[in-house]
Amino acid sequence: MSKKKKQRPEEGKRNAAQLEQAIEKLFQLNPKRRLPSGQIARMINEPNSKDAVEACLQRLVERSFLNRDENGKYRASAVSPVPTKTEKGWHLAEGRVDMTRSGAAYIIVDQMGSDIFVPPTRVGNALDGDRVRVKWRMSSRGKPEGVVVDVAVRAQESFVGVYREHRGMAYVVPDKFNMPMDILIEEGQTAGARPEQKVQVHVVRWHGGKEANPVGRVTLVLGQTGSSDIEMKSILLKHDFHWLFPEDVMVENEGISDVIGPEEVAKRRDFRGTATFTIDPLTARDFDDALSYRTLDNGHLEIGVHIADVTHFVRPGTALDREAFRRSTSVYLVDRVAPMLPERLSNVVCSLRPNEDRLCFSAVFEFTPDGKNIVAEWFGRTVIHSQRRFTYEEAQTVIETGLGDFAAELRHLNDIAKAKRAERMHSGALNFEAPELQFRLDETGKPIDVYVKERKDAHLLVEEYMLLANQQVAGYIYNAPAKRGVADIPYIYRIHDLPDMERLAELSRFVKEFGYKLRIDSPQQVAQSLNGLMKEAAGTDDLVLFQQQAIRCMAKAVYSSDNIGHYGLSFLHYSHFTSPIRRYSDVIAHRLLAENLDGRIFRANKSELEEQCKHISVQERKAMEAERESVKFKQVEFIQGRIGEVFPGVIAGIADHGIFVELTDTLCEGRITYDRMPEGFEVETYRIKGRRSGIVLRMGDTVKVRVLSADLQRRQIDLELVL
Repeated sequence: MSKKKKQRPEEGKRNAAQLEQAIEKLFQLNPKRRLPSGQIARMINEPNSKDAVEACLQRLVERSFLNRDENGKYRASAVSPVPTKTEKGWHLAEGRVDMTRSGAAYIIVDQMGSDIFVPPTRVGNALDGDRVRVKWRMSSRGKPEGVVVDVAVRAQESFVGVYREHRGMAYVVPDKFNMPMDILIEEGQTAGARPEQKVQVHVVRWHGGKEANPVGRVTLVLGQTGSSDIEMKSILLKHDFHWLFPEDVMVENEGISDVIGPEEVAKRRDFRGTATFTIDPLTARDFDDALSYRTLDNGHLEIGVHIADVTHFVRPGTALDREAFRRSTSVYLVDRVAPMLPERLSNVVCSLRPNEDRLCFSAVFEFTPDGKNIVAEWFGRTVIHSQRRFTYEEAQTVIETGLGDFAAELRHLNDIAKAKRAERMHSGALNFEAPELQFRLDETGKPIDVYVKERKDAHLLVEEYMLLANQQVAGYIYNAPAKRGVADIPYIYRIHDLPDMERLAELSRFVKEFGYKLRIDSPQQVAQSLNGLMKEAAGTDDLVLFQQQAIRCMAKAVYSSDNIGHYGLSFLHYSHFTSPIRRYSDVIAHRLLAENLDGRIFRANKSELEEQCKHISVQERKAMEAERESVKFKQVEFIQGRIGEVFPGVIAGIADHGIFVELTDTLCEGRITYDRMPEGFEVETYRIKGRRSGIVLRMGDTVKVRVLSADLQRRQIDLELVL
């Protein structure tokens, strides 16, 4: 009798144990990700059947290695990397420093689900953004806590500060709050700086011998402290941005031709005969998006989102490209812009100026006549001719009156945008954001008025079509592998994780103090409940306060090659495609999309792409910090001219040393220290109580305050209560 031949597993398939091991490794590397089973299978390149993957995931849930949410997505329940042991109970890790104003730090370790807390006394000489080695263990609170062992890589070696001299010694007092040490200046390395001038200093030695302070040399003298121009330049330098470009970049910039030849037009889809226009702020010069509108022969509607084709002019490996990546973003201060690209490119060659042929990368959508459904989409390179440049105010007037250029087109586009927005809200998108301040400046740059920007239909119209293009481009790339029989196509996604449930619980308790309810049983419920809360609080002083507190509960949106969707927008797939003049992420998005059109497959190196994503995310954060600091400076500068005046405000914060009040009209925030109060107060969670009178002041209460002082250097406004 012949022996029965043992069956072999199908080529490439894993057994159950191997499959579990692969999934465990995936979540150890991605401890904060929420992933559906199909994406998990693609990410581990698993040829097994869907049922086999699902069964393995269920076993890991039963073992409490994974959690499964109500949307069917999986996340690691409590994953830590395999730690390097040092001594009993302690482990070693390497991560990036996220410094707080108190001097404490959180060390962000990519492979860990929780950041490592380091108290101020154990930070050593580590600074914000540094890559450090840290010794850690679990604290009594069940969270990682540790001590910085040493600094592996400095995030910053140049700082901006005030130059001073004392007893023959020269030193610089850095502006940055998280650089707590003065920098000694080497003899003969002052670059001619005079006391009280703003300078840039480069650290050449962090700690030499018995020196307690780093040592550096002055590399740039900005000028006397106090002037708005010097302070704005200081803010840029402090966050590692510059208003000037290197010489090799400018040489390349001047050599770029803006002539569009017939051979280039022949390669592109021609939209020059289609109704096309831009809508931008009054002061904008870098027009990087335009909309086109036409009715097709079949009665359907074609809407084009046309984006400046920056990648046609900025080629990989050039000095222009390297500098654009280094900056990664334009920085918009109150009174100036530090652009990602030189002005000739951003404001002329690439800018979609009216009545000129311009090269674009476009996303074109065919809608049903009622504008409710997209029946076809197309992505590719185009040539356009914008017939009209609208400011937001001009477009709003046309929408409201129905009179003016492209009135019918604008009104129909607006109707469709409103429907798309309502659709997003219904699907769980968040409908709140921080108010945006606007300043009116005099000819010297000094603020003469501060007000909250009003967002009307024209703003929302443009926003909705940009969201549509970004979403559809990301979806096209994300879904392409299944259609083309490949594992995945690495791409740059804009991702937004689920909110912090602990902070949401705190927010729920907070709004309860005001008589509101917030349900936080599930992420879907959170979005609906938050939108309901903001709607209920509309028209009250509570609204801005609730928006600020809710934003603090949200995860930060970042760039990543791993798509987890965008919680705030309620999108499964999202990227940034629509602003390549001012965002390098969009440059990458254009290049990768171009390589994967017309049935072609191009797979970028995912690890290199992820490193690019991290750099761009860091630069974006720096730009946001610079922009916020410029707003704060201008707020304080505005209040300087109003010392002694009384304003209405809302109590926005309560601390051990005093309370913070946000002025109602200008959103300028100042502090009232308890020693300036008419009596002693007992500090509670959301309120303070007078020890003598029993008067209670709580977060959100409206009060009157008098401005006592405004310190530009410290960006600080001091107030007193007017009872």
